[in-house]
Amino acid sequence: MGIAAGLVATIALPAYAVAPGSQEAAHQRTATTDQINADAQSVTVDDRAATITVSRDGYAATSKADIDAAAAAAAAATAAATARTQMASYATSYSGPSVSDLLANPPHPSFDLASVYSVAQQYQGVPYVYGGNTPAGFDCSGLVQYVYAQFGVSLAHSASAQGAAGTRISLADAQAGDLVIMSGHDGFYAGNGNILHAPSEGSSVRVQPIWTSDYYIVRLGI
Repeated sequence: MGIAAGLVATIALPAYAVAPGSQEAAHQRTATTDQINADAQSVTVDDRAATITVSRDGYAATSKADIDAAAAAAAAATAAATARTQMASYATSYSGPSVSDLLANPPHPSFDLASVYSVAQQYQGVPYVYGGNTPAGFDCSGLVQYVYAQFGVSLAHSASAQGAAGTRISLADAQAGDLVIMSGHDGFYAGNGNILHAPSEGSSVRVQPIWTSDYYIVRLGI
């Protein structure tokens, strides 16, 4: 009887492959890991996070709204300081007739719109000064007040009051010398949709196109 030669191989299996309960333990570890990974990706962001000022180790992050507000406050303070400086210079730089002087002795006792506009044109280039109503510096209603005073017409130093002092007319009937009245601003109608006025700080009396449809025309003396 012959015995066939053969190969005998020994297969080494990992301990967990045959250890009791090892498959359950491996599955449990996998399930736990999956749960941890899933939970790690669940993040809730508070709606207030965008507006919270963050501070750590002595450093602070300021929101854009705070930065914008601070910049606006600084600009307002600068504008106020500029206005005070202008008024101080204005008060000492003019020695000509005031509005009250002109009303007491008007150089043009009677007026027509063409003459009013001709006088107003002489002040182009005069700097804007808040509260000003002489050729040393005009604000919008100060210019109107000063020009009309030369014709013996007394007006308040107020755009709204000047608008109330006359009669509204249609734009089709407007002539140079009539008043253009806006919210908080006025000037002389310059014809062809233009206004002659003292615009704002940093500018001077000039003619420019009317930039808004929110205005009306007032004529004085009728």
